[in-house]
Amino acid sequence: MKEYKVIQPKLGFRNRLQNFEDILNQYAREGWSVNFIGQGFMSVVLERDKNR
Repeated sequence: MKEYKVIQPKLGFRNRLQNFEDILNQYAREGWSVNFIGQGFMSVVLERDKNR
C-alpha cells in the first residue's frame, strides 16, 4: 500500500533551484519519491510504501 504527501515548497527568490533540490533530497532520505510536480513548482506530490 502506498501513502502520499502533497507539499507546497517555500523556495524564496534566491537560489530557487538549489532550494528545491535540497527539499527533494531531504524527502528522498525519508523514503519519499516524486510522483508529480505541478507547474512552477507550486505543489509536489510524493509517495512511498506505507509498510516499509
